[in-house]
Amino acid sequence: MSQYVSRLGSSRVAPRLRFPAGLSGSFPGGHRKPRRIAMLSVHTSPLHQPGTGDAGGMNVYIVELAERLAAINIEVEIFTRSTAGALPPAVELSPGVLVRHVDAGPYEGLAKEELPAQLCAFTHGVMQAWAGQRPGYYDLVHSHYWLSGHVGWLAAQRWGVPLVHAMHTMAKVKNASLAEGDTPEPAARVIGETQIVSAADRLIANTAEEADQLVRFYDAAPDAVAVVHPGVNLERFRPADGRAAARARLGLPQDALVPLFAGRIQPLKAPDVLLRAIAVLLDRDPSLRSRIVVPVVGGPSGSGLAKPEGLQKLAARLGIADVVRFQPPVGQDQLADWFRAASVLVMPSYSESFGLVAIEAQAAGTPVVAAAVGGLPVAVRDGVSGFLVPGHDPAAYAEALARFEDAPELVTRMGEAAAEHAQRFGWDTAAAATADVYTEAMQDHRRRVRSRQV
Repeated sequence: MSQYVSRLGSSRVAPRLRFPAGLSGSFPGGHRKPRRIAMLSVHTSPLHQPGTGDAGGMNVYIVELAERLAAINIEVEIFTRSTAGALPPAVELSPGVLVRHVDAGPYEGLAKEELPAQLCAFTHGVMQAWAGQRPGYYDLVHSHYWLSGHVGWLAAQRWGVPLVHAMHTMAKVKNASLAEGDTPEPAARVIGETQIVSAADRLIANTAEEADQLVRFYDAAPDAVAVVHPGVNLERFRPADGRAAARARLGLPQDALVPLFAGRIQPLKAPDVLLRAIAVLLDRDPSLRSRIVVPVVGGPSGSGLAKPEGLQKLAARLGIADVVRFQPPVGQDQLADWFRAASVLVMPSYSESFGLVAIEAQAAGTPVVAAAVGGLPVAVRDGVSGFLVPGHDPAAYAEALARFEDAPELVTRMGEAAAEHAQRFGWDTAAAATADVYTEAMQDHRRRVRSRQV
């Protein structure tokens, strides 16, 4: 029977899994939490705007986690690739959080798929930064996504510190549920992820399902996997002054049904399923056309870059271009307003390691209609804070959306339940749980070092 270490009591656990109680952050023998960690994010900078290019939930995750770790006296230095020549070598993101820019390849026009060829250069830059510090400057390496994991693997070995890795997404999982026309992840990534899983001292999974996938697909050691749910910025994402005020600010009609898509526009996120569902709704009830607005907030990303205007053309072909509003990516504060203004957030994704956007929308008081995939069954309480839809049939999403049109009070009732549900996912809790994982990794690392010295 697989056993994983859980750091949050709110995990929904499959019957065959057992989650021992979370650790306290201190261990027998006086083992301390880290003072300073090196956090690696090769392919996307925490300074980039989420919702465009390769910037998304992982950017939000890294920024929020780093700032909350700093608040509990764990300094964080984030290494990321320079994407412009004028960037300073280091930028203070907030007190206790430093972003270090590393030169590795051309600044612009380098696709994520081309980054493996730049990992040696990136590793060299990380080592140069470390060489100027005193011995023992970093207590631990925390890498994000498989590209960073390879740099972290080498850095941790060179510095004699533990490696904690977060996958965020996994090639084998994505390839098992590809959207039509999407590009499979390459074999090199599968091999790379397998190597990282073997090398890491600890693996952080967003959900119990992701932990199980690490064990089943990558042969991870169950005792090395810790489940820590990501959080939500509860100060930023909250109901605030309500739906009516947010709609007034954004120029949305007060009495409209507003199903919102927010995220990167690519086949994996399936915004096309929402548009097809809207076409089904309007075909069933043509009168709805005068009282529905469908905002799509985000920019092309990943394989979606091959057809940057594909979604607009689909809306035209479906005959719904008049009700769809395409909006460029927005900052977090304005995104919170879009969530407040919406009747419901729609997430028909083919794969989600967790689905931060779903928690953010709920925290703002908006219910969610989401695919029953990945971490979304944890993020959304089916029938309480929203509805989970099996599969990706547009008719099924149309049926779920029709429930909000037929019973408008459902928006308010589920929105209140959604805001309450989201309170379980604060970043302070996630940071404290992550610090526990760090401390345990350091304890085990010291134990292995001592055993080799005997």
